[in-house]
Amino acid sequence: MGFASKVWRLLVGIKDALALLFLLLFFGLLFAALSARPNAGVVRDGALLLDIDGVVVEEVSPIDPLQALISQTVPIREYASRDLVRVIDAAAADERIEALALDLTGFLGGGAVHMQEVAGSLARFKAAGKPIYSYGVAYGDDALLLAAHSDEIWVDPMGGIAITGPGGQNLYYAAALDRFNITANVYRVGTYKSAVEPYTQAGMSPEARENLSQLLATLWQEWRAQVSAARPNADIELVTSDVEGWLAASNNDLAEAALAAGLADRIGTRVEWGERIAQVVGEDRWNDDPGRFAATEFDPFLADVEGGLDLGDGKRIGVVTIAGEISDGDAGPGSAGAERIAKLLDDALDDDLAALVVRVDSPGGTVTGSETIRRAILRHRDAGIPIAVSMGNYAASGGYWVATPAHRIFAEPETLTGSIGVFVVFPSFDELLAEYGITSDGVRTTGLSGQPDLLGGLTPEVDAVLQGSVESTYARFLGLVSEARGISLERADELGQGRVWDGGAARQLGLVDQFGDLDAAISWAAARAELDEGEYDVRYLGDDAPQYGSLFAQLMSADSGEGNSSDGRGHDIAATFARAEMARLARVLDDVDTLMGSEGVQARCMECAILPANAATAPRRLQVAGWHGMLARLLGQ
Repeated sequence: MGFASKVWRLLVGIKDALALLFLLLFFGLLFAALSARPNAGVVRDGALLLDIDGVVVEEVSPIDPLQALISQTVPIREYASRDLVRVIDAAAADERIEALALDLTGFLGGGAVHMQEVAGSLARFKAAGKPIYSYGVAYGDDALLLAAHSDEIWVDPMGGIAITGPGGQNLYYAAALDRFNITANVYRVGTYKSAVEPYTQAGMSPEARENLSQLLATLWQEWRAQVSAARPNADIELVTSDVEGWLAASNNDLAEAALAAGLADRIGTRVEWGERIAQVVGEDRWNDDPGRFAATEFDPFLADVEGGLDLGDGKRIGVVTIAGEISDGDAGPGSAGAERIAKLLDDALDDDLAALVVRVDSPGGTVTGSETIRRAILRHRDAGIPIAVSMGNYAASGGYWVATPAHRIFAEPETLTGSIGVFVVFPSFDELLAEYGITSDGVRTTGLSGQPDLLGGLTPEVDAVLQGSVESTYARFLGLVSEARGISLERADELGQGRVWDGGAARQLGLVDQFGDLDAAISWAAARAELDEGEYDVRYLGDDAPQYGSLFAQLMSADSGEGNSSDGRGHDIAATFARAEMARLARVLDDVDTLMGSEGVQARCMECAILPANAATAPRRLQVAGWHGMLARLLGQ
């Protein structure tokens, strides 16, 4: 029996080992399949179909497919602005592409600068003599800005167009904190540093209102100018100043009202839109479903474009991207983990770069993270490498901190920058606990012993330390700005105080050097490195890292696999407004995180949080793992 028992245990062990090996192999193959980049597809003669079913961002966040499967959340697709621009520009010069079909049914928007970049590429496509046909159910501001460059704007009979303009309401928690006896201990420098106001006031301060009103007026003016230039007959004044009268004239039919105001050209279903495009480019020979037309979609066309790139043996200009909130760890891409970005920069020091371009699209974050990135950029400058900074939607607070080593700073008129100021927020709960009979006591050797004590309260000594730390950090910030911009400390303080500037004002005040996009910054860096066109290649630092979830995002995205024949998909105007409320809910969660996080001294821009770039990605933030994701699922998103 002993021998038989040993044999049996051996067989069971072999079985368990084989089962474990099989499971490891299965999950390894599954992970590899879901993480794989799509293979280059065949580009077919016909239209370029851009079904932008998601948000436009500076840098695409990787998706962990296994985590997404476990959490059972559907990731919102992210599109890098530069990829969209590259595809549209390539299609304009490609003889195989006869037209562009722009499906904005699932489009969630993006930042003002990104929208201007994509709209510019659409204008160039149209200037090449190729038609653009747009379709959507509920057009918002961002969707209309892109569609405005179309030869024909189609709106679904069940849809319409709503122009809201930038702006909205902030939430303030001071009264709620008082009600629950929670103390928000705030330490800040800057008259306009409004990032802490939600925890200290019941409404916006006059200084913050003045600053924000000016910023929103600039963004609104730029949007109106761009749409009016693309569609001179659009009556924007009517649809924004007399909404009730505008709708009543069309019997409250939103689609008919869009036509009457010159915001749309045709009313029809997606199938009818597809049949119209088929008249121009031909029908799909491989699929006879209604509304199909000969087309190549975004992913295979991008793969084809990338497959044709030849880096050659020329000098290289490196581009490092600082996108999203700055933190101290290795977060990202899509968020600016300082440790990760510094490593990319340090690794590039061995690559003999001719120049470095720093693309900043960040509202700031931790001061320590911002300083880590700044020092890494400075090591390139100390090596004699020309440095240019290209600002995206915003480069404020910590986003401006990391820009100070640049030889030259580029921005767009819609860029928000500045916000030179810092703060710290520490919550304490001693009064709340005392209400329930919970007190604290002990022995201290100094006023800082056991501090900061969020449960027992903060002492005057720790108050002095924290305020002193903030003031010292602000002085450091002013010193960096003064040295970088060649101005006095007093002038830097005048431009600082936490005030946010639009790109035009920042240029006039000397916080940026000139208007220009990323390509303009790259061209300047090449000229500074004495390189002519064709003598250099552009390398995006970190692009060679594994991009998990590329195929997974396509498989799990809403209505994937429907091709270009789906009909009735998307959200109406009411659902679009509901999505905006979800963005406000995400703001509440972010505000709570900021209050409870106590991540040290912050250089963060509050005004940047109201921009479309943040509002558009709010639903994405609501689908992360943990209690945020649980709340999102309870709300049906």
